[in-house]
Amino acid sequence: MTVEDDNRVVERTGWAPVRHFAERSVLGLAAVIAAGLAFGTLLLLVRFHWTPLRNLDQAIADGLNRRVAASELAVKVLEQISSFGGRVFMTLLVAVVVAALLLRRRPRPALYLVVTGIGALILDPSLKALVGRVRPVVEAPVAHAPGNSFPSGHALGSMIVYGMLALVLIPMVKRAGRPWFLGLAGLIVALIGFSRIALGVHFLSDVLAGWLLGLAWISVTAYAFRIWRREAGHRTASPVHDGLEPEAAADLRPAPAEDAVLPHPWAKGAEILVGWVLVFGMLYGVGYVVTRWTPGWDERFDQWLQTFRTPDLDELSRLWSKAGDTHAILFVSLIFCPLAIAAWRRWRPVLFLALAMFGELTLFLTSAAAVDRPRPLTDQMDGRMPTSSFPSGHIAATICLWTAIALISMPRIRSAWRWVFPVLAVLMPIGVALSRMYRGMHHPTDVLGAVLLSAGWLTVLWITVRPGEHAGTATEAAAEASAIPDLEPVR
Repeated sequence: MTVEDDNRVVERTGWAPVRHFAERSVLGLAAVIAAGLAFGTLLLLVRFHWTPLRNLDQAIADGLNRRVAASELAVKVLEQISSFGGRVFMTLLVAVVVAALLLRRRPRPALYLVVTGIGALILDPSLKALVGRVRPVVEAPVAHAPGNSFPSGHALGSMIVYGMLALVLIPMVKRAGRPWFLGLAGLIVALIGFSRIALGVHFLSDVLAGWLLGLAWISVTAYAFRIWRREAGHRTASPVHDGLEPEAAADLRPAPAEDAVLPHPWAKGAEILVGWVLVFGMLYGVGYVVTRWTPGWDERFDQWLQTFRTPDLDELSRLWSKAGDTHAILFVSLIFCPLAIAAWRRWRPVLFLALAMFGELTLFLTSAAAVDRPRPLTDQMDGRMPTSSFPSGHIAATICLWTAIALISMPRIRSAWRWVFPVLAVLMPIGVALSRMYRGMHHPTDVLGAVLLSAGWLTVLWITVRPGEHAGTATEAAAEASAIPDLEPVR
């Protein structure tokens, strides 16, 4: 666009957009300078051990420690909140969002997240090494953390990560919900910072410094992004609450082309409930039989597997067994679901997976409690378990997860890579089943119960939910979504 074109735009629209852009730029610059000066002041006060600040930090740390140390529940809640600001969790969160943006063909905000996130990874250890402040010393320590204290890496990282995610994703939220969306992001950041102080691993000034530095960094990178966007031809200056790329609203919405997740939801819910009851009845009947009539080979097979025990196989079986526990299943589900929505722009596949895992869990818990079968009379490497032996929850969860993913992915992926999913749907349950029996935790008939549970429940969901309907590829889904006009134009 030439200077003459710019002049024509100004003549047509007036000076209001230019004035608004200038006002926002000045306010943004003032905010960055204020945050930078506040952080620099804190840095100097901490570096030179200013007594009033040191006394205030220690008084707050001691007061919170006395209250938190008296409650084991409070410690667990604070540790869980703190985990949402951990480096591993936030790195995985950003990686999933970046992958989803690339699937939606939005490389520019994806690159913004990568660059801004890398900056956070560099700033935290560099400043910690520069200042060298030791962590708080309290009367009753309830948590420990390695490294130096200033600034708080959790506070810095959470401000940057949740802040930049809010800037990138807010265009998908309707205008009425945007204050709530930003408020939720701010609440998460505030709770993470408070948890670090309450756990006694950071001073108040550490957390404040992390927030200020994080705010300054995302402000700088957001301004650089806006310049990049302007140079790419987007001359309209949009307010911050419209996000970094307002024109991406249609691409960021999870399922713009989907009318109803399930037609006749009440009827479908009744069908699913009836199917659940039938599967439970089948499990209870089989469990009743194997509990009162235990074939000899059921015990002998576990004993035979244990003759192969070696330290290396013990460790391998532990890892395979972990692949079927709750944390691993939840981890895979939370990665697959947003990527499935990004690729196929429909909620129904995600609903199918969510119902598969929820139904598996409830069927396992109720049938295990009803059958109450003892564990094998062999050396149990995982110790005493709170649930009974029939059916195996690890194996049932593994079968349901990977089979559901295969059923969702196979009709929607045209390349040869789609065969990876059925292969995993076979190999993962076999590995978990062998590891659980090797470790003396289940009989072979418990494995049979897990297979019956998974087969029955997935059949019920396949008939009722029909996840294969509208099973287009990612390209077809994008074309379908682009044909639908944006009902809320960006202003």
